[in-house]
Amino acid sequence: MAGMSANDIIITEIWLTAHHRGLRDTMQLPVLKAVAMIATAFALPAFAGQSTPSARQQDLSVTSAPLIVSGVQATRVRHFGADARLLTVSPLNPSDDATFAALKGITAQNFVVEAILKGVPIDNASTARGFVGIAFRISNDLTRFEAIYVRPTNARADDQLRRNHTTQYISHPEYPWERLRDQHPGKYESYVDLDADRWTKMRLVVSGSSAQLYVNDALQPALIVNDLKLTPASGGIGLWVGPGSRAYFKSLKITVKRP
Repeated sequence: MAGMSANDIIITEIWLTAHHRGLRDTMQLPVLKAVAMIATAFALPAFAGQSTPSARQQDLSVTSAPLIVSGVQATRVRHFGADARLLTVSPLNPSDDATFAALKGITAQNFVVEAILKGVPIDNASTARGFVGIAFRISNDLTRFEAIYVRPTNARADDQLRRNHTTQYISHPEYPWERLRDQHPGKYESYVDLDADRWTKMRLVVSGSSAQLYVNDALQPALIVNDLKLTPASGGIGLWVGPGSRAYFKSLKITVKRP
């Protein structure tokens, strides 16, 4: 395919095959690239439809991917019958939104993230909403990022106003949810139906200054942001959790869009 080398195609094929066959999580991309070069020499075919001329896909083992944490604790657990990565806010974290775990070595400006996740309040006494989502365009020093997340327990509340606050966009540090809600009511959050007691599929599409959030198998976005606050630039991608919540991540797939 024009715009991609055969190695790029084979790398994608072997990565996905290795992941789904359950090979050791310690297998690293350089090893796969070496195998890919050998495979190319023997003219092995690429998966039809797995790659496009402008995209490269990685299907990550979310339970073993190396993380760079900011204000959170990350552990491997079993949850709802599946291996998962659990994020909780560190007791030492200051009261802000910089609570995420960046995927080490993963950066992108324009991309698609597909995740299966679940957020719950940390205990029955908590007033938190089970905040869980994806952080992106994380700066190298971890001080600036954007995120889109959901408040699962809002989705089926008896209060319509609370339902309308199920999804949320933020840009740290200048645009926390409080400022966005106060200055632009309803613009950076929305209602979407989801079951807080089940895994939720989240698909986040980021391109230039816009982002779209799709939940479960919906064909239309639940949230559209056309004016992302940070200047478009390559940055890290990570798992995000809010205060008073447990965020579980079951799977993660990232497709990086090339210029």
